[in-house]
Amino acid sequence: QVQLVETGGGLVQAGGSLGLSCAASGSIFSIRAMGWYRQAPGKQREMVATITNGGNTNYADSVKGRFTISRDNAKNTVHLQMNSLKPEDTAVYYCAARTAWGSTFNSWGQGTQVTVSS
Repeated sequence: QVQLVETGGGLVQAGGSLGLSCAASGSIFSIRAMGWYRQAPGKQREMVATITNGGNTNYADSVKGRFTISRDNAKNTVHLQMNSLKPEDTAVYYCAARTAWGSTFNSWGQGTQVTVSS
């Protein structure tokens, strides 16, 4: 099992920046990709950004050009740098991992609140 812990959520003004970090522990050698999902009020959980162990990235259209995902494989961490934040980015952000035993993201952190004020 993989355990994920997010840090860095908070309140930020529209147009501002915020960085999220996630530390993985447990069966870290099973991880094949990590990413960030979010769930906004009244909406279903959606993918924000993912990154494979090899460094390939994927972004939701709504955040492309504003958010950057990065990882440090040696430290088992993933970071999400969020710039030019918009009120619609307000959500609970969840760190996620895909392991060798699944084709979908199957490990989840507890979530961290990101609130963007207008």
